[in-house]
Amino acid sequence: MMYNKILSRSFGRNEKKRLGYGAIGSLVMAFCIWVLFKLYLCRLSALSLQMSMDSGVGEKLVIKNTSISRHLVAKGERKELKPICSILEPRLDSCEITGDIRVHGKSSTVSVPSLQTDTLVTKDSRNMKPYTRKDNAVAMKLVRNWSVNLVSGHKQIPSCNLNHNVPAILFSLGGFSGNHFHDFSDLVIPLYITSQQFNGEVQFLVTDYKPWWISRFKRILEKLSKYEIINIDRDENIHCFSRIIIGLRFHKELGIDPSKSPTGLSMKDFRQFLRSTYSLKKAKAIRLPQDDKDRRPRLLIISRRKSRAFENIDRISKTARILGYQVVVAEANLSTDMSKFSQLVNSCDVLMGVHGAGLTNMVYLPDNAILIQIVPLGEIDGLARDDFRKPSAEMNIRYLEYKIRVKESSLMKQYRLDHAVFRDPLSVHKQGWSAVDSIYLQKQNVKLDVHRFRATLSKALDTLRE
Repeated sequence: MMYNKILSRSFGRNEKKRLGYGAIGSLVMAFCIWVLFKLYLCRLSALSLQMSMDSGVGEKLVIKNTSISRHLVAKGERKELKPICSILEPRLDSCEITGDIRVHGKSSTVSVPSLQTDTLVTKDSRNMKPYTRKDNAVAMKLVRNWSVNLVSGHKQIPSCNLNHNVPAILFSLGGFSGNHFHDFSDLVIPLYITSQQFNGEVQFLVTDYKPWWISRFKRILEKLSKYEIINIDRDENIHCFSRIIIGLRFHKELGIDPSKSPTGLSMKDFRQFLRSTYSLKKAKAIRLPQDDKDRRPRLLIISRRKSRAFENIDRISKTARILGYQVVVAEANLSTDMSKFSQLVNSCDVLMGVHGAGLTNMVYLPDNAILIQIVPLGEIDGLARDDFRKPSAEMNIRYLEYKIRVKESSLMKQYRLDHAVFRDPLSVHKQGWSAVDSIYLQKQNVKLDVHRFRATLSKALDTLRE
């Protein structure tokens, strides 16, 4: 609109005579400069927040977004500065800071002191929540907020109580921790990606501390860090580090992108790490000879009690045994010994269960094992694909899927067959995630048609013979 107004004024019949070609040229040049400036601002909006600092005599703070760009440099030789913060990742904000760092848990602050004189006082801060679901408001309500500050002026700098000679990683156990899928996708795998580069020489600072979570994953945590975990929230000490990473690196659901990993890690490396951590002995699933009917692969059926439970698990088990499986039925909960359960899973060749967190235990399966995901009603195919089908391929696990029909769902007992729950599931999706979760995930159990499901079990056997 501004451009049209300029043109109408410049090139109108009367105005052209009054202004002359020189004035017209000036207006066009001004317009071009304005366009270039807008393009420059758009470019800045695509950049991440960057804070970097000299390790020598001065600091440089560069916060790049649409509005802020400041530089503080003391006299002396400037050293190369490293970008440390990113705020534009869809799943998390994260910072990696190198310098003179002070962490105060009780006030939830990370301070990076400046060596500037008091005449160059500045204070810039960035609030962040170190958990990998920035896009989920429900999860982030359960995560403590931290402030990352650059301060200058001696009066503002907190004094050190404890000095550490190893880097630190600050992360939250809030959000969806306690759900086995989120424990791995949001925490364990991102922590592995972030910390593996230090070979155990790293200090974990945990906010939103949960003792039961630490106990549950104790062996993994001890494998990743040689130092006792610090419950930082109520800590009145000023912990000092020369390097800190705030927030965990996240690539994708239950997976690792080697191109984004600092050392080229993959899910193959992570699964090997789990085998080493829990002393898992079985590296590969059984391979059935075509003419051998005596060898029986082990089938683990993940049972559920509260929702999406198998209502005829005895018949499913019986059918599987007739086909030639050894059948194990088990369910892990918060009190389950992960060391023992991981070994149970690792001893099996096929794992099956209804879509849910229990299928995450496929991380312990041997290579070439088979995952059978039972997909309940509700048009949740996208979740089934992203949460388990895609990750299974990166884990070298073969994937089979069984979608139940209406008659196999317990929702038949709660709704008429002409109800939108059956007739138009997408109308339920339009009501929001809470409606989908309540109806299709929390209220639904499964009674498999064992005659129909038999074909899937047989296909798994055939796959083990390939």
